[in-house]
Formats: sequence, C-alpha cells, structure tokens
Amino acid sequence: MDQTYHVYILASRRNGTLYTGVTGDLAARCSQHRNGQGSQFTERYGVHRLVHAEAFPDVSEAIAREKAIKKWRRAWKLELIERDNPQWLDLYDRLNV
Repeated sequence: MDQTYHVYILASRRNGTLYTGVTGDLAARCSQHRNGQGSQFTERYGVHRLVHAEAFPDVSEAIAREKAIKKWRRAWKLELIERDNPQWLDLYDRLNV
C-alpha cells in the first residue's frame, strides 16, 4: 500500500491564528492537535480546526510544499483556504476516523 502525505492548515477560527504542518496520517495528527499533543503552538493558541489539506504521494514533495506555504504572506494562506473551503468548515469531521 502506498503512503500518502498531507500538508494541512489548522485555524483557531475563521481568519484566526493559522498553523501549517505535514504528516503521514492526517486523522491521527489532527486528533493529536485536538488532544493537546500536537504542538505547543496549537495548544497555546487553540488552533484545532482543520481548514485545508493537500495530499502528496511523496514525502519530499509534501515537505517542500509545507515549507513554501510557511513562507507565504498571510493573505495568500487565507486565499488558499477560502478557495477550497469558503465556509471555513472543520474538515476533520469529513475524515474517515
């Protein structure tokens, strides 16, 4: 079975604090963030809502994309989220967990 890697963006709320990460198991990683085990940053700022995710077959592609997004201006990140998720729905609810 081929591994899929995800670059994801979490938000505290619509237009709130954002966090970008990369993982090989999106559902498990989001669960960690929600349970306070994801990172100190997401725990401190209440960043738990999955608002964007992109899948990659290769880990190096996913890491490169994560690094690129982290360098983006905030406005570009907001545009990316708004393009695919204009309602800022929590996509975690749509994962098969």
